[in-house]
Amino acid sequence: MSLLDKLVVFSIPVVPKPIVGYFSKRYIAGESIEDAIRVIRDLNSRGMCATFDLLGEHSVLKEEAETATQTYLHILDAIRRESLDSNVSLKPTQLGVSIDPEFGLQNIRRIVEHAAQLNNFVRIDMEDHPYTTTTLDMHARLRKEFDNVGVVIQAYLRRTADDLTPLMAIKANLRLCKGIYVEPRAIAYRDYDIVRRSYVTLLERLLRNGNYLGIATHDEYLVYEATRLIRDLNVPKNRYEFQMLLGVDEALREIILKEGHKLRVYVPYGKDWYPYSTRRLKENPKMAGYVFKAILGLDKK
Repeated sequence: MSLLDKLVVFSIPVVPKPIVGYFSKRYIAGESIEDAIRVIRDLNSRGMCATFDLLGEHSVLKEEAETATQTYLHILDAIRRESLDSNVSLKPTQLGVSIDPEFGLQNIRRIVEHAAQLNNFVRIDMEDHPYTTTTLDMHARLRKEFDNVGVVIQAYLRRTADDLTPLMAIKANLRLCKGIYVEPRAIAYRDYDIVRRSYVTLLERLLRNGNYLGIATHDEYLVYEATRLIRDLNVPKNRYEFQMLLGVDEALREIILKEGHKLRVYVPYGKDWYPYSTRRLKENPKMAGYVFKAILGLDKK
């Protein structure tokens, strides 16, 4: 972590909420679904597809999980109504998995089923390690009924190399990311170079196997390795896409687009923007650096 990134991370708790809100506008579409629709429509007009991401996690009441479920059904209807090039991603704990895994699974199933009826796709996000096995098990159960559901795998988890075997066997639609949560060393690699190496190793296995792959990274080294493997393995363009978060390293985003690759932007929205903003910045010092550079206008140099 650079000195600049450390400074930004440590200063977040004392930054007034309105200031965090002002600068988070670049990374969050807004509080309403209309805000997200506006941002996604703009992304679509510039050749990018998108993913709706309703902010919030760890619902503590079943009523909260039910509300989130209904919101996702509404989002899917809005995507169809507005003719948007977008799918949805969801967090299991927001849908009630931390309250009761079976209750949460049935909520997610309702969303996946509705998406299937609308010819759309649902990505199940991966949260911190207490939910890894539960999330993968839910995905496996849903895949027995639906083919429009995928899951996220994290390169920094030591277990992921083994988790890949059953996912490769069913040609799962996967999103590969480094991993954002702060995990114990016994569970996750801590060394930056090892995490990168793990990412490239997993990436190559999946591309060779023919899984549809969301290559989720803002690390230009990993983008380079991905494009190298895509070229060397002659991977068809309909077997992969790059994925980035809204507002992060837009210059790299444009480079990927100009090279002719499909690119999907994750568009978070919702009333829980403040905890999302502060947590993402604390857990991802590099993103904190991006924010600070954006504030000073240094990202345009």
